[in-house]
Amino acid sequence: MRRLPALYEYFCLYVGLGALGALCLAWTPFAVVLHLVLPEQRGGRLGRWMITTIFRLYLNILTLLGACRFDLSELDQLRDAGPLILAPNHPCLLDAVMVISRLPDVACIMKASLLRNVFLGGGARLARYIPNGKPLEMVFASCEALRAGSQLLIFPEGTRTVRPPVNPMMPSVALIARRAKVPVQTIIIETDSDYLSKGWPLFRRPPMPIHYRVRLGKRFEPPRDATAFGEELERYFAEELAKARYTPPFATRAAAAA
Repeated sequence: MRRLPALYEYFCLYVGLGALGALCLAWTPFAVVLHLVLPEQRGGRLGRWMITTIFRLYLNILTLLGACRFDLSELDQLRDAGPLILAPNHPCLLDAVMVISRLPDVACIMKASLLRNVFLGGGARLARYIPNGKPLEMVFASCEALRAGSQLLIFPEGTRTVRPPVNPMMPSVALIARRAKVPVQTIIIETDSDYLSKGWPLFRRPPMPIHYRVRLGKRFEPPRDATAFGEELERYFAEELAKARYTPPFATRAAAAA
């Protein structure tokens, strides 16, 4: 597809980031107050639905601008699938935004520092998102969310991909799945851009339009051996990403150098 003019790419970059910041900031004071007055379960459902609404609106803005092309329709199959651990690969910062934009009852494991973020903290607390600062508490809170009927979003790489096609898997996914007795639904995220990958400056302009494709992968039963499961999961992601329609330039360069 033909690339957009450079000046318009800058326009899309700043309008997109500004829109997301404005939406999150506008919701924050309401989220803070509602967190104080609503019961935990009701507040969590409202908070998650509102974040889904904000993220979907943001992605629609990027689509209307022509900055991005999103193929997320397969995620809709999970909306009524019941408790699952959602385990995507993690090429960029938009990964959680894309998944949550289609699924309104997701408990997301997130960096503990983001709870203090002026844009995201209030909404995340209301939604009862789970900080990763204390691993044992994270596992218990994740199992509790799954028992309550929610789905759990966790990135098994632990951080954005720095060693294509995927980083080594963290044991958290297997530990939570085994304890909660809930299947692990893998999600394959493809993109043809390095935008917002690890180390990408927030205000650096990428070539546009950017393509994102999110598809459902294999659903794994709760494992018995966390180490073996991590190795199996890493192999599976590598095999699936080798067949990807879209591959970021960083991954292509890394594969050529290997």
